[in-house]
Amino acid sequence: MTKLYVVGTGPGDIDLVAPKAMAAIKASSDLVAYGLYLELLGEVCEGKTHHDLPLGEEIGRARLALDLAASGKTAALISSGDIGIYAMATLVFELLDQQLQGKENHPEWLDVDIEVVPGISAMQAGASRVGAMLGHDFCTISLSDLLTPWETIEKRLHACGEGDFVVSFYNPRSKKRDWQINTARDILLQYRPGSTPVLLGRQLTRSDEGITLTTLDQLDAKDVDMFTLVSVGNSESRHIVNGNKEWIYTPRGYKKKLV
Repeated sequence: MTKLYVVGTGPGDIDLVAPKAMAAIKASSDLVAYGLYLELLGEVCEGKTHHDLPLGEEIGRARLALDLAASGKTAALISSGDIGIYAMATLVFELLDQQLQGKENHPEWLDVDIEVVPGISAMQAGASRVGAMLGHDFCTISLSDLLTPWETIEKRLHACGEGDFVVSFYNPRSKKRDWQINTARDILLQYRPGSTPVLLGRQLTRSDEGITLTTLDQLDAKDVDMFTLVSVGNSESRHIVNGNKEWIYTPRGYKKKLV
């Protein structure tokens, strides 16, 4: 049985790569990824064959990884964060689904043993930087309308607001998409106070990390780029200050028990 590891390597800090992810990479002869992800992993990638495909070539990466594994290589398809959250794992299984429906001509893919190895996601890394922002029910919404119609995204934004979920926005802005985050802000302001705490986490856990704490009414696209995770608290989330330390947490409902 040929082997394909589908590996999430976390937000960037090498110390946050799970041991199982490290073991999968070490066991692989061929690594398929966007080049930056391999650079962040450093020495563990040495001596491997690198297949570096640029951003925008996600389908090509998934196909190549399946092809390499089907040819007898032990391959690893690598993505930052958790590879099952807005990442490459879904493409692997979508291609397999297409093959099972007879829409692909790669029966050899079906013989590949696939193992998905999870990683720490950006929303978890961001929450840890400011305390316990994801302490109660939360959701994630991608603001990219390249693959999902904006009408669907907007419906989900209203559902998030009505449900009072803490929300982490992925893909909040790019060079061609600069209005979605402000529209999302305006929708959430219909459901929660302008003082609701917001985290802007840029390049989380990496050497050039930037953490900004603001409020929902002050959230603005000019402070966000494609490397930024935006997390918005719910109506109960609290921003607390202790000297030079600032934290955001979302209560779970223990208040009555603490009195």
